[in-house]
Amino acid sequence: MSKVTLSTELPLRAEVACALARTPGLFAFVVAPIISVPQLEIPDRVEPGVEGAARIWWFGIVPAWRHHLRLVRLTDREIYTNEWGGPVRVWNHRLTFEPIGENRCRYTDEVEVQDGLHGFGIRLFIRVMFRHRHRRWRQLAALLAESDIEIRPGRAAAE
Repeated sequence: MSKVTLSTELPLRAEVACALARTPGLFAFVVAPIISVPQLEIPDRVEPGVEGAARIWWFGIVPAWRHHLRLVRLTDREIYTNEWGGPVRVWNHRLTFEPIGENRCRYTDEVEVQDGLHGFGIRLFIRVMFRHRHRRWRQLAALLAESDIEIRPGRAAAE
């Protein structure tokens, strides 16, 4: 098994960033336009043990494989999943949000993948995709930090 890790600082409280990370809309934003997932099949209640799946599309036009996900752990500062699909046999993904100030956190993506025939290509893809994801996270977090919108954990929209 190999591990790829990337961290970035966000101008958001850890609990707020983690709550945002749980939403399909945030996922769609941070992976666009490289990946799109037009229809995510997950239950309404998201809790450990829940499984979901979706067809991945490259750049919104090229269909790829069906990707599967099992939620292993969910706290107010961590999301941990086991994922698989297509050439990816093992994709253990941990997202952590560590407070580093009153309104700042360190967001870390850590993925453990199975080595093997596709291992090098998958690790390369992860590095490229994570850089993209983290850039998009920073863009969104900066906009939210500059706005007058108050985001509270557990709420999809601010009041």
